[in-house]
Amino acid sequence: MRITELLDKKSISLDAAPKTKQECLDMAVELMAAAGKIKDKEAYRKLVYAREEESTTGVGEGIAIPHGKGNCVDKPGLAAMIIKDGVEYEALDDEPVNILFLIAAPDTKDNVHLDVLSKLSMMLMDEDFRNDLINAKSADEFLEIIDKADEERKSVDESLADTSIADGDPGDGPRVVAVTSCPTGIAHTYMAAEGLEKAAKKAGIKIKIETRGSSGAKNMLTDEDIAAADCVIVTADAKVPMERFKGKKVIQRKVADGINKADEIMGIVKSGTAAVYAGGGAEEESGSASSEKGGAGHKVYTWLMSGVSHMLPFVIGGGILVAIAFLIDTLAGYGATGGGDFGSITPLAALLKYIGGLAMGLMVPVLAGYIAYAIADRPGLAVGFVGGMLASSGNAALSGYTFAGGTLVDGKALGGFSEFLSKFAFQQPDGGNTVSGFLGGIAAGFLAGFLVLWLQKICAKLPQAMDGLKPTLIYPLVGIFLEGVIMCFVLNPLIGLANTGLSNMLTAISDAGMLTVLGLILGAMMAIDMGGPINKAAYVFGTGMLTTAAGYLEQGMSSTDPKVVACYVAMASIMVGGMVPPVGIALACWIFPKKFTKAERGSAVSNVVMGASFITEGAIPFAAADPLHVIPCTMVGAGVAGFLAALFKCTLMAPHGGLFVFATVGNPLMYIVAWLVGSAVTCLMLGFIKKNVE
Repeated sequence: MRITELLDKKSISLDAAPKTKQECLDMAVELMAAAGKIKDKEAYRKLVYAREEESTTGVGEGIAIPHGKGNCVDKPGLAAMIIKDGVEYEALDDEPVNILFLIAAPDTKDNVHLDVLSKLSMMLMDEDFRNDLINAKSADEFLEIIDKADEERKSVDESLADTSIADGDPGDGPRVVAVTSCPTGIAHTYMAAEGLEKAAKKAGIKIKIETRGSSGAKNMLTDEDIAAADCVIVTADAKVPMERFKGKKVIQRKVADGINKADEIMGIVKSGTAAVYAGGGAEEESGSASSEKGGAGHKVYTWLMSGVSHMLPFVIGGGILVAIAFLIDTLAGYGATGGGDFGSITPLAALLKYIGGLAMGLMVPVLAGYIAYAIADRPGLAVGFVGGMLASSGNAALSGYTFAGGTLVDGKALGGFSEFLSKFAFQQPDGGNTVSGFLGGIAAGFLAGFLVLWLQKICAKLPQAMDGLKPTLIYPLVGIFLEGVIMCFVLNPLIGLANTGLSNMLTAISDAGMLTVLGLILGAMMAIDMGGPINKAAYVFGTGMLTTAAGYLEQGMSSTDPKVVACYVAMASIMVGGMVPPVGIALACWIFPKKFTKAERGSAVSNVVMGASFITEGAIPFAAADPLHVIPCTMVGAGVAGFLAALFKCTLMAPHGGLFVFATVGNPLMYIVAWLVGSAVTCLMLGFIKKNVE
């Protein structure tokens, strides 16, 4: 089959001028429909957009190859667009797209058209071919250019078969085997193969490439090929059998890097710095465990993002349910009078807040658990979850046990090791808070992952007969014990000491009457760890100030007395500071979209809802994914908001609720100004400081 057999003149546009990516895709779908290749245009459009949601089909070099495969396609076809002025397409190289080929593939067993489409993908890697297509004056000339190149170029199988490395003199230069694969297996797989082949030829490297596309694995690597190779390259976003590469130097990258960063990969091959693949574990399961640079920094980022991506649904689902609970109590008329029970006064609100609170309570354990899972595979999951629970719950309160008074139930005095445990593994009745929050959860996840890796290493020498006991007994038992000891005796107590110091500092500033300084610090504290110990220290201080204000009023003081006003100003600064991070981040997602992943941009609306409801935790996934850039921005924005709220003498008499308790806010107009200014500061700082995501 020839490529031009799939391409009708009616489906070619040489002067397209779409303004946006969506408009570009819609125009391409219309061209495909004009050729009569699809039975249901809207169903096909949904397939194309669904594929685009997975990852951009803008592969770089000005090329985009969107595609849809399903029963709505009557017969395989192509639509082509030349966009001479280019269109912003969110391409992998951030460059505009000038050439677009839309693929329509029927969901049938007959996949003869896939070889043709794969060949076209490889042809598009030729710069001269692309220039000829862009400069074509008519549809006939466009088809003629494609037909001529199709005639001159070998088939995919023939082209790949020419790259054998098993024969030849080892002194001729480095020899490499490679595997390329993508989830759809129509375009990216073969473009990566073409990119690697060209880069290898340029670098003087012999290479053999196995492609794993929709039509199956082709040009399979033999044992002789792998044995002869100096290095293995895997550019894949889909599962690849990896155990065969055990003991070889392996470079693992995402499939797009085979297209856009092939020269960089060949540089790593020639440097000889690729890591030796040990086999087994999470890498074998995923097939592309290290989909990018493979350095220590990127591995840490990948592990962190594993926890963040699994945590995100708990934050969004739980946070919005809690916000709805506040809304229900507000509609019932309790927004100004609910006090500490606001959000759970009416039965429906209480139910939603309970469910949402449980969901949000799981976010730190899930974060820690899946960080550990990314590091140590399944054995790390239980250890990480327990570490996350300890981070979110803190050490147990000593006062809740019978030995709180220093004696056992039968009157025997504690001594020795028991006394040591009671003093250091538990929170004392008058001690500081030991909840380490999401920062502690991150530490717990990494600790759990490396503990399990260490256990796997020391257990490797055990008899083979004990292999079944390792994941079911040794790893969870020893791992959970060690994780718990380190959390209870090291991380959580250290956080407790820090909280005690913070509380004393805030009290001293308040007593000195430095309201604007207090507002600045309280606002910033709300945005450092978003629901963690620093955030909670500020919040507990604020609720304590409300209690103090109530005591002053009972003593006969006026609500306008400076001491009473200072208490309410502190609470106002705290709440406005907590409302800034989610809203500031949401604004940045809309104004600076390249700074965030597609999943992060998709949560922008829910972050506005949570920010307006004083649910700071909506910002946690962003802070956890990029703490060094995000936390300073949220901290400064929240600090500015807290400072302005104190400067404007804004007051607040309710401990929670965000917009829903604005009826209790004094000087509400300036309070909104403080909130919006702080959010804008966070947004702009993110735009300047945060790096573009890959």
